Amino acid sequence: MSVDRISSVVKKDSSSTLREKRKVSLPKLDWELNALEPYISAQINELHYAKHHQTYVNGFNAAVDQLENLTFQLASNPSPTIAEKIVCVQQNLKFHGGGFINHCLFWKSLAPKSQGGGRPPTGALAESIDKQFGSLGNLIDKVNSSLAALQGSGWVFIVKNLEIGGDLDIVQTLNQDTVAGSLVPLLAIDAWEHAYYLQYQNRKMDYFQSIWNIINWAEASKKFDGAKLLNY
Repeated sequence: MSVDRISSVVKKDSSSTLREKRKVSLPKLDWELNALEPYISAQINELHYAKHHQTYVNGFNAAVDQLENLTFQLASNPSPTIAEKIVCVQQNLKFHGGGFINHCLFWKSLAPKSQGGGRPPTGALAESIDKQFGSLGNLIDKVNSSLAALQGSGWVFIVKNLEIGGDLDIVQTLNQDTVAGSLVPLLAIDAWEHAYYLQYQNRKMDYFQSIWNIINWAEASKKFDGAKLLNY
C-alpha cells in the first residue's frame, strides 16, 4: 500500500473515531427503573428510557452525520438539491435533538420518595413560588391546567425566565420542541402518551396528578440557584 493510501486510510479512521466520540448517548439514571412505583411503573420506565429515548438518541446522531456529509457535499456542489436535503435534515435535528434534550431533563425532574421525590422546594425557589403563585399547590394547579390543555403530544416546563428578572414561567411546547436561551428549564413534564398510557390509559389527568409525588424539587432548586440573570 502506498504512503498516500495509508495516510488516507489513517485520516478516514481518525475521522470515524472522532465522529463516534461526538455521538450523544442515553444518560445514566439516578435511580432504578422500578424506583418510581406506584406512580410510574417499571414497565413504562423501561420502554420510555430504553426504547423511546434511545430512538431520539439514534435519530439525533444519524441527523448529525447526515448534516456533516451534506455540508461537505454543498462545498463542492452548492445546488438547490443539496440545500433541500440539508433543510430536511435540520428538521430531524430539531425533532430528535429536542427529544433527546427533553428526556434528559425529564429523568432529572423525577426522584423516588426515598431520594426526596415530592418533597417541597426550599430556599430561593420556594420563596419565588410563594411570591408569584401564592403557594406550591397553586403552581401545580396551573401546570396541570397547561398539561391538560395540550392537544396531541408535547411538554410543559417550569422555567426561570432570565429576561424578566428571573421570574418563574410555565411554558408549553408541542411535539419535541424544547426551551433554551433565557428560559432555563427547572422541571420538564412529558405529556406524550408513551409516558403514561400503559399504566393510566386514557386517564392522563391521573398521571399529571400522580407525578408530583416524585418530582425532584431539590434538582429544580439547584438549577434555579445556578441560573444567573442576563446583564444587558
